[in-house]
Amino acid sequence: MYGVTDPAVEEAVRAYVKLMRASRSVLAQIEPALAARGLTPTQLGVLEALLHKGAMTHRDLGHKELTSAGNVSDVVDKLERRDLVARVPDPADRRAVRVELTGQGRELIEGLFPRHAADIARAMAGLSGEELRQLGGLLRRLGVGAGQG
Repeated sequence: MYGVTDPAVEEAVRAYVKLMRASRSVLAQIEPALAARGLTPTQLGVLEALLHKGAMTHRDLGHKELTSAGNVSDVVDKLERRDLVARVPDPADRRAVRVELTGQGRELIEGLFPRHAADIARAMAGLSGEELRQLGGLLRRLGVGAGQG
């Protein structure tokens, strides 16, 4: 394969290509509903993290969303302009600022997330429940392994 002679490298590249294609296919199924609400997947991820984890710092949001601090600031700026999140001082650390959902943001994500979850389930319906559990375990191991490198 294109000058690759190591079978392990070849298998890794083939699996990577399949992972990326599958990811793009699932995203193509779920992104239109988000776009109709004026949200990007990263914006939805921030709103979802705040819904399920509570107020978080920019740094914590960046780790949760696997994105840079600069991108988190940009995403939070856009959500703040729409009155979906607010920046508030951290009561435990006066130097820190936390991001939290506003009432409008909570209402949006609480209404949107169940539909979004159903869209994900439809996009992944080609796999059985057991296959989804296996895939989840494999992807977790892949993520942990990739994070060590």
